[in-house]
Amino acid sequence: MTILVTGGGGFIGGHLVADLLDLGHDVRSVDVKPLDAWYQVHDDAENVVADCSDASDAHKVAVGTETIYNLAADMGGMGFIENNKAECMLSVLTSTNMLVAARDAGTENFFYSSSACVYAGDKQTDPDVTALKESDAYPADPEDGYGWEKLFSERMARHFREDFGLRTRVARYHNVYGPEGTFEGGREKAPAALSRKIAQAKLSGDHTIDVWGDGEQSRSFMYIDDCVRGTQEILRGDNVEPVNLGSSELVTINQMIGILEDIAGITVTKRHDLTAPQGVRGRNSDNTFFHETYGWEPSISLRDGLEKTYAWIHDILAQRA
Repeated sequence: MTILVTGGGGFIGGHLVADLLDLGHDVRSVDVKPLDAWYQVHDDAENVVADCSDASDAHKVAVGTETIYNLAADMGGMGFIENNKAECMLSVLTSTNMLVAARDAGTENFFYSSSACVYAGDKQTDPDVTALKESDAYPADPEDGYGWEKLFSERMARHFREDFGLRTRVARYHNVYGPEGTFEGGREKAPAALSRKIAQAKLSGDHTIDVWGDGEQSRSFMYIDDCVRGTQEILRGDNVEPVNLGSSELVTINQMIGILEDIAGITVTKRHDLTAPQGVRGRNSDNTFFHETYGWEPSISLRDGLEKTYAWIHDILAQRA
């Protein structure tokens, strides 16, 4: 039987496909983008260009699958999700059609990649935020657009498990980053965007960078290797409730810039844009439930992850130059 990864041409999907292949699985990797636009193409996988928001395509790619990792979604960093709420919510078509296709194909396991954006906004108003535990998603007040779609699709997964016996598992991702991801073009997230800006500053000699907001907004960031491991363990585990998958290492944007300055060996001047999208003021992952359930938690430090991410982005920009 085949493992299907939707969004396999994306950042997380590409890394997940690579790991599943290394483990000896037969993998079908599906993405709506043409192959030459995939972040990673793995020759040992069955690579399919299809639109999983279309019911017909969803059913075709689900045939013969034992497990589906549904990572496909129209999303990006804060700049994208704040300015494309309808586009983000249209991902509900992919989420719904893949659940229906999995049910109809007799698929045994279904993983849904949710997001920390499902959490209630009134619990994220301070940079010194209390880490968010799974129950903080209700009463519901998620990120407008993107967060609502994720929360709705979590419930769909739950009801497909209850009503149809599909073995669904849900992870709430907290800011995943690493090499082979988006770092320019408007969809990039903070670690990649800041790595790009500081690499450009070093290569150009102009050490002034633009920073969205005052830089005191706080987040936690999870390196891709921890994400891939956690995703598979959640799928295999017995826990049926949505669970945080993220680092608990809380930093401000200014602190992350400081780490990148040290990695790059330069000092930058920050030009703060207070009109730019900033999202919630503070967000962190409470990993208590994850640790109790799976016996570990994401622990690759931000410094170690940024060193690899910065080096990858710097080398691409240097080659262009």
